[in-house]
Amino acid sequence: MSTLVNYSGDNEFYSGGSLCSADLGLMLALGHADIYCPVSKRARISGPFVVEERTKNPSIEVLPNECLFEIFRRLEGGRERSAAACVSKRWLMLLSNMRSSDIRHTNLSAANGASDDTKMASADEDLEVECDGYLTRCLEGKKATDIRLSAMAVGTSSRGGLGKLSVRGSNPVRGITNVGLSAIAHGCPSLRVLSLWDVQDVGDEGLMEIARGCHSLEKLDLTKCPSISNKGLVAIAENCPSLTSLTIESCKNIGNEGLQAIGRCCTKLESLTIKDCPLVGDQAVVSLLSSGNTRLKKVKLHSLNITDFSLAVIGHYGKVIIDLNLCKLGHVSPRGFWVMGAAQGLQSLASLTVTSCIGLTNPSLEAVGKGCTNIKSMCLRECKRVTDSGLVAFAQAAGSLEHLLLEECDKITQTGILNAVSICSKLKSLSLVKCSGVRDLPPQASLLSPCDSLRSLSIRSCAGFGSRSLAMVGKLCPQLHHLDLSGLTRITDAGLLPLLESSKAGLVKVNLTHCLNVTDEVVLSLARLHGETLELLNLDGCRRVTDASLVAIADNCLLLNDLDVSKCSITDSGVAALSQGVQLNLQVLSLSGCSMVTNKSFSSLRTLGESLIGLNLQHCNAIGSSRVEALVEDLWRCDILS
Repeated sequence: MSTLVNYSGDNEFYSGGSLCSADLGLMLALGHADIYCPVSKRARISGPFVVEERTKNPSIEVLPNECLFEIFRRLEGGRERSAAACVSKRWLMLLSNMRSSDIRHTNLSAANGASDDTKMASADEDLEVECDGYLTRCLEGKKATDIRLSAMAVGTSSRGGLGKLSVRGSNPVRGITNVGLSAIAHGCPSLRVLSLWDVQDVGDEGLMEIARGCHSLEKLDLTKCPSISNKGLVAIAENCPSLTSLTIESCKNIGNEGLQAIGRCCTKLESLTIKDCPLVGDQAVVSLLSSGNTRLKKVKLHSLNITDFSLAVIGHYGKVIIDLNLCKLGHVSPRGFWVMGAAQGLQSLASLTVTSCIGLTNPSLEAVGKGCTNIKSMCLRECKRVTDSGLVAFAQAAGSLEHLLLEECDKITQTGILNAVSICSKLKSLSLVKCSGVRDLPPQASLLSPCDSLRSLSIRSCAGFGSRSLAMVGKLCPQLHHLDLSGLTRITDAGLLPLLESSKAGLVKVNLTHCLNVTDEVVLSLARLHGETLELLNLDGCRRVTDASLVAIADNCLLLNDLDVSKCSITDSGVAALSQGVQLNLQVLSLSGCSMVTNKSFSSLRTLGESLIGLNLQHCNAIGSSRVEALVEDLWRCDILS
């Protein structure tokens, strides 16, 4: 700074309090600069005289912006520019509006008298610039201001600027506007990823600056940005040809025009998400997908005013689409889904998710199965018009199906699911969530072929699913590794024990959360039959599980690394048995809500803590706070919740 302002007197560095606002103080960390301040000298004359007090701005502050600009553009080093930005908000804003092309570069090594140190410093700066675009910053809530964005832009400019920037929310008083985004555009030409969430005051002007200054932009996420319209998106399309991923969510002023420009100009686009944008219709989907050289592999369309025509275009032109997600498309009829499948264009489709679409019926689901012969993952949520016959027809057509998830599909019953499972010879995982149509039926497993390929079974919160159904499923799925039955309050030991005995491959992960009727007998059988393979066991809320289960786990489960016995009937004796067990890899233990575990378990918990990285003691009211504090101090590498 002494090169900028020639103060008289002895020069020293001020080590006291901050000379600038809290936001400008961020520059110290970014630029690693010292703040220069001259010390004031003691008066040489001591006598009773009166000095007229005058307030006068430093001489450099009277310089117009044009002169300061010429001075700043001659500061080549990042430290010098960062230090200058700390002087005042005016200097910061001037520096943040400078582009890299505005900085005047000189050949330091050619200058007379250049030292080896100077050459080395110059080489180091060159090395930093070679790492363009690898710096990442995230601003959230009150920290998201224009000043902070400007400070980031200036502080990182000597290293090529930011490569990734995420802004979530904005300061309610002095939040982010176009000014802050313009600073990023000027100082971060290598920006590749930009995410703006719930930024109300950033509009087209700021996005246009990003388009003009950040031609390397690859990923853009605009969520809840009401001030951005088609104009800003058109600028991105025309200036950022490397764009590969675009997410537009809840942007009420973005419509067909902006997305049509993206379809014309961004030929490298591979991922597209459009959600809750009322102005987006069929024209946008047609422009994005009808191009012969489209590279779109991942498409998500949620809550849009599109019709059957868009799905027909997807079915015909989506030849490279791998992942398709359709949600709440209220204007799409059964014919739209039928045409999408019948077009035979989705031959590369591997994953399909359909949520709350009234147009998906049994015939249209069968057509999708026949048209997407290579589909491996299918997820149906809230599809109220799909029944057993549609599911079975889809399973017969989709011979490559490996993963099936059904959530709140209330017209699908146990009969349809069992038949679909017996048909799919390659099925690896099955998940049922809140399917009220799944209820206990008379045994029929003897009429069905077992599914030897199924490795993961998850049945969660299906109120009608009971022990009789569970025993039947066990006979159909003998090779399970993962079992999740959380929230099944009706199942008992009578249903679980046959399943455990019929599982020949060895269970690895078992989740029995809130299975209220499960007792120690199940845990003892699980430890005896699958103790050599079991790695995770969740018994949260199984109030009939006691210390006997922990004794069995301690004696048999050598590989167990995650155990949750929250709200079980566990006492100090069970914790002591566990601490003396054979398990060598226990890393996470939850005893939350175990009211009978007291201070007597202190030494046992300390022994277990030698291998733990996570310990949950919340709502263990019988353990004193002093004991918990001692554990926190002793088990410094373990994250303890209390």
